[in-house]
Amino acid sequence: MSGASPQQTTNLVPKRILTGSQRVRAPRRPLLARIPWAPSLITLAVVISSGVAVRPVRDAATRQEISEAFLARPLGYVAIAPLSNVLDLLTLLSVRQHIALFLGLVVVFGLWRLLRHLRGASARGHLLATGGFLLAFVLTYLAAVLLPRPMAYLASQDANILRVDFHSHTAESHDGAGWFSVERNREWHRAGGYDAAFITDHGTVAAAERGIAANPRAGLDGVVLLQGIEATWSGEHVALLNAERTYKGLLTENKRDVDPQGVALASVVATREPVIVWNHPKELNKLPPASGPGTAGIRAIEISNGSPPGMDKIRPKRAALVALAEQHDLALTTGSDNHGWGHTAPNWTLMRPTLWRGATSDELTLRIERVIRDGGFRGTRVVERVVADPGTSIVALAMTIVAAPARMLTTLSTDERVMWLVWTWLLFAVAWWRKRSP
Repeated sequence: MSGASPQQTTNLVPKRILTGSQRVRAPRRPLLARIPWAPSLITLAVVISSGVAVRPVRDAATRQEISEAFLARPLGYVAIAPLSNVLDLLTLLSVRQHIALFLGLVVVFGLWRLLRHLRGASARGHLLATGGFLLAFVLTYLAAVLLPRPMAYLASQDANILRVDFHSHTAESHDGAGWFSVERNREWHRAGGYDAAFITDHGTVAAAERGIAANPRAGLDGVVLLQGIEATWSGEHVALLNAERTYKGLLTENKRDVDPQGVALASVVATREPVIVWNHPKELNKLPPASGPGTAGIRAIEISNGSPPGMDKIRPKRAALVALAEQHDLALTTGSDNHGWGHTAPNWTLMRPTLWRGATSDELTLRIERVIRDGGFRGTRVVERVVADPGTSIVALAMTIVAAPARMLTTLSTDERVMWLVWTWLLFAVAWWRKRSP
């Protein structure tokens, strides 16, 4: 130590530990950089949309609000409102809207990455961000299709109203989900607020018959499943109610196509004519409407379909469908067209059959058929979830990325809005705390 230089001696002196008051503070970030923009913008959107709120269900024919029924949300649905609402939104988009949404998200993502690139982001950062974007997109869609979750349902205080789905499927259909059994079909409809549902599988009534065998009495305990079958007639899809139970010979041998001669023969007896529903019509001049008692033809027409391809077929021609139905006194119907995918009830057909509560399956079917034959255009009311209608405009379709979420926000209940704010700021607080933690 005696031979150490002054410089060496100085280096050996312990450095003084700075106290908290003596630490050099990092310069404060600008105010705009300190604002939590994401949660703030979400909060602003939720609050502002409450000022233009609309009811989440509407008359599918007139697009006006309805008074005899309302959308109810179970507690579990509300507790995870942001997830429930977003997954419902995705389920209610048409194919064209799905494509437009994806392209819109790609544009927004591309602009964000361009901004990051200008700020010096690396190629590796871009690659990781792109992978994360695509993974998040795929996982969100898988959740919408596969994730079991509570369902919003249609409720009514009018005990005389029967809520019906005229178009659903099971695993017996070639395009049905393998797990969508008869009882899962029944449970899906129960969760969605239906009293009765027609199983209209393609080319078979096996599942419908199993459902009927296990049916409760109508309106007493659970959903009543009824028999139908989906077939083609002149290239159009139709559902024949009770086709292989009350009527015989309406279909070709393979049960895939309608036999027009069989339909004409079965329609001779007035008040017992087969009820045929035109599903998601494509060309409105292809099928003959029934022209009165004892005549063959279509007696009901679907104006709201829950499948993404069906939405694209029906929504642009909604006004023409309603006009056709009114002209020929056809009943208006809806169909979930559910094949086992998703947990969102898209639409319901309301009717008031006489003395339907406590009826057996066959009795209920007869009462439903009678409403369609006798009531015609004014015998039913069609109800659907409110969505962002793209219309036929390319510009409107291109705005799906903005219009669809905006429409969703306007349909939220007060409880849902509260949960949006709770989850938004809770997740922000968690992220902020993790960032601040050493």
